[in-house]
Amino acid sequence: MSEPMRPPLAMKRRKNPYPHVRKNIVKGRIYWKFEKGDFRTNLPGHYGSPEFDAAYEAALERVKLPRSKAKADTLGWLIEQFLGSLRYKNSSAIRKETLRYQLDWLKKEAGDPPFARLEVSHVEALMAKKDGPSAANAVKKNLSMLFNFASKKLKYAGANPAKSADRLKENSDGYHTWTDYEVDRFLDRHGPGSKARLAILIALNTGMARQDLCKARLHMLSVKDGQLRIAYARGKTSVAADMPVLPELAKEIARLPQDQETFITQQRSKQPYMVTSFGNWFRDRCNEAGVPGSIHGLRKAGATRLADAGASEWEIASYLAHTDTTQARTYTRKANRSKLADSGFEKLRRMSNSSKTLDNERRNSNEE
Repeated sequence: MSEPMRPPLAMKRRKNPYPHVRKNIVKGRIYWKFEKGDFRTNLPGHYGSPEFDAAYEAALERVKLPRSKAKADTLGWLIEQFLGSLRYKNSSAIRKETLRYQLDWLKKEAGDPPFARLEVSHVEALMAKKDGPSAANAVKKNLSMLFNFASKKLKYAGANPAKSADRLKENSDGYHTWTDYEVDRFLDRHGPGSKARLAILIALNTGMARQDLCKARLHMLSVKDGQLRIAYARGKTSVAADMPVLPELAKEIARLPQDQETFITQQRSKQPYMVTSFGNWFRDRCNEAGVPGSIHGLRKAGATRLADAGASEWEIASYLAHTDTTQARTYTRKANRSKLADSGFEKLRRMSNSSKTLDNERRNSNEE
């Protein structure tokens, strides 16, 4: 007796690589739509294409990517894809603003070539359009970031030309640290009651970065035990800072109009500056005073003053609103080296005076 026939083994269903996606056909054209709960969005490009993948990944986080206005696979298109990515959206506000400004410049200067055709020579030509090694290296860094993004998220398999471009040598200390002479020169040029004077004194007193200084408002002030204080949370690190207001700054704050809530406002309005425009405005004030300065350089100057005065690493880190003392340690080390050098030369001076005294005693003894 023959065995009964067994039903054929059910073929395993292929796992759906894109859950929550369904196909729509409108007038013979295929569209892909993402639906999860109350979130819905159309996915661009062909099913499984790099553009489709990028939009799907964003949709999983309930983010709708902007519709691309650039031709596919051009540098402008790549920039748009990055600006719509989760990496960009999860960046801090200041990082977003800085990147947007830098990438807009890049798109304007480079035109809109296919990004896969960019070569090392093209990258270095774009770097040469910038003034100074730091700005040039930022071009290399941003292009490398875009190519890495294309490789990881858009299935780009080509080379990264920015990686092979030559990096320009920068000052090992980074931004120029203001000297006391430069601070005095700036204050001499921008007298009491000027917006420029208020800006530099806030930066020196608080160690605020540009983004924090643009947002600084009167509500940050308080009086504790008869001492005027200012408290804020640094935008980049979210670390809280709370410090006394020095008399020179308190005088400038007292000169502000009573109806002005923001410390530093634009020229013809009560609106605060955007970070980039504030940097440009402050650079012009530095040029007027004949000093090579920046807000970041003032942070360094304030930390240097504290270190020279004998402040501890954590005291300097509190001024800078840092989460640890790594950067503060560089200032205390420099201050300690300077003090050790002074101490060493003082010992040398004493030894020299001692030698002269001995020589005089020997000479007098011989004469007798």
